[in-house]
Amino acid sequence: MLQLSAAGKRFGPKLLFEDVNWLITPDERTGLVGGNGTGKSTLLKILAGLETLDYGELTQVKGMTLGYLPQDGLALRGKTVFAECLSVFDHLRELEREAEQLTHTLSTADPKSREYAAAADRYSDIADHLHVHDIYTLDSQVGAVLGGLGFNKEDWERKTEEFSGGWQMRIALAKLLLQQPSLLLLDEPTNHLDLESRNWLENYLHDYPNAYILISHDRYFLDVTVSKTVEIWNKRMQVYHGNYETYVLQKEERRTQLMAAYKNQRDRIEALEAFINRFRYQATKAKQVQSRIKELEKIERIEVPEEEATIHFTIPQPPASGRTVIEVSHLSKDYPMPPVDGRPPGVKHVLRDVSFQIERGDRIALVGANGAGKSTLIRLLSNLEPPTSGQVRLGHNVLADYFAQDQYKVLDPNAQMLEDISGIAPKVPVVELRSLLGCFMFSGDDVFKPLGVLSGGERNRYAMAKMLVSPANMLLLDEPTNHLDLRAKDVLLEAIANFTGTVLFVSHDRYFIDGLATRVFEVEAGRVHVYPGGYEDYLWRKQGGPAQVAASLADSLKPAPAHNAVILSEGAAEVEEPVLSLSKEPAAGAGVRSGNPPKPSAKRLNPIRQRQLEDRVAAIEQELATLDSRVAAAEEHLGHYTSVEDSQRTAAELEQLRAQRTALTAEWESLATQLEEHSAAV
Repeated sequence: MLQLSAAGKRFGPKLLFEDVNWLITPDERTGLVGGNGTGKSTLLKILAGLETLDYGELTQVKGMTLGYLPQDGLALRGKTVFAECLSVFDHLRELEREAEQLTHTLSTADPKSREYAAAADRYSDIADHLHVHDIYTLDSQVGAVLGGLGFNKEDWERKTEEFSGGWQMRIALAKLLLQQPSLLLLDEPTNHLDLESRNWLENYLHDYPNAYILISHDRYFLDVTVSKTVEIWNKRMQVYHGNYETYVLQKEERRTQLMAAYKNQRDRIEALEAFINRFRYQATKAKQVQSRIKELEKIERIEVPEEEATIHFTIPQPPASGRTVIEVSHLSKDYPMPPVDGRPPGVKHVLRDVSFQIERGDRIALVGANGAGKSTLIRLLSNLEPPTSGQVRLGHNVLADYFAQDQYKVLDPNAQMLEDISGIAPKVPVVELRSLLGCFMFSGDDVFKPLGVLSGGERNRYAMAKMLVSPANMLLLDEPTNHLDLRAKDVLLEAIANFTGTVLFVSHDRYFIDGLATRVFEVEAGRVHVYPGGYEDYLWRKQGGPAQVAASLADSLKPAPAHNAVILSEGAAEVEEPVLSLSKEPAAGAGVRSGNPPKPSAKRLNPIRQRQLEDRVAAIEQELATLDSRVAAAEEHLGHYTSVEDSQRTAAELEQLRAQRTALTAEWESLATQLEEHSAAV
């Protein structure tokens, strides 16, 4: 479909890549990876025809179509959102109008004339084309894509210029998905998406009928969307068959092989050079020396690029807070709405009567659709905004620190980067600080620049690094993974995982959430729903996981006690349950694919998920042992009659304990089965 042959590209004096040979097939589902500055985005632009090659050639099959989404920079004007997306079908509308004209020709022309035959053939071709593209469902196609990408129906009739840059990119993505080109080229498509939209895009790409190539710093997204990984490394293109997790393993194997070949070659070169230097001036050895010189000249030297050092940065641990870190009581937040189109001013209710507690050591993922109120809630918790009603109380010795999406605005533009970060962490060695800044993509002389010359994204990356060297014991993080590459995200994830304080964060990166969250707070319709466990546990409960457990218990218990199911309190502000249940869906994201149940052979677990399951299985086994002891004690107590009330109370307690034991056993069997299936698949 598309082919690169001996392709090479320079950026000024710097060689990005050379000798790239790549045959892109109609079933391509590829993730393009590599370090910053290696040329990933440039290669994508070359495939899209926006950049030219310095060496080699690019050929493509006649009739194929290309769709390219850059990281940012697109702006649309003049139409409503719905009309802008519907415009991708203008060519079909033109064909529809042509078909109407042809029907007039067919009704007036002589059936035996050439004009009639030509019109009939053309009409048949157009009818087939319109049927293939389902001309009568175009509006519903547009609505489905806009809904999946987070646009409310009220937004469909708004002008595109009313939306911010991030939403403009969503509109551009919607148009590309509706066009369904032969080859879809996506550069960081999840940058401007929330979790719900990201999950929807994952599902859409799973069923996409054509080929796509994407660049992403979302490890989980790559894991569940691509079947091949192409890396630009050492100025060459390396192909790995499998998703990102497979690529990481195969890359390590390849590097081991490369280092072994490099060592063998160096040994041979040193031996040849030693022989040449030793016998260069001996006439009796002239022939042998010349032979070795020629051999030395023919050796194609193996280059081993400098490997980026893995940084393990330990956050200085803050002083301990009290057990209760934040207590929220009946919190509400309203915003006044200005008059629009003659309508009187109103009030927008963002949060209504919200109550919850955050305990020391919690790592809470705050999720919800864009505009649901996540950022508002974080600002209320950090006391940057006053509530309309209710209270936010900080616990004993709580020191809260807030990281905003636009944190760069509070930085001193005249401060020099290294000097500024050294000032707040005087005890941290400069070498360690420079290594940390390197992880956040500031290397060489960049660390001596004043902050004012950096872009907004660069300053936000610096602000995150600055927070890590001197954290408070309560971190409120709004999109901390924005503008970070995979390496920086790994550093941040490891640092926060080892942090002894409390963290509440908003992130659209599934891998980051899976590796960190111990509870999930969902903001929806002005309420906060609290879910124990990680994001996959949250998804399972949202999809009726507790109800499924209750239904299975109903088949085995007669009657099935109702208190085994998870109980959402009125208003869904809290979750009370005797046990925690982990997701029954595979970590590959199958839990979010409605209507597309995965085949059993497709099940797999990422390493974090596998570790979570193993820990949960061990915890359940301990809980079952405790429950067995409590059941035995209750049965023994019931055998000694004291009074009617005591017997009734003990019988009720015994029934509840047995029900809990049954639920835990069912959960243990489910999790053990998942682990066995994963072990068999591996």
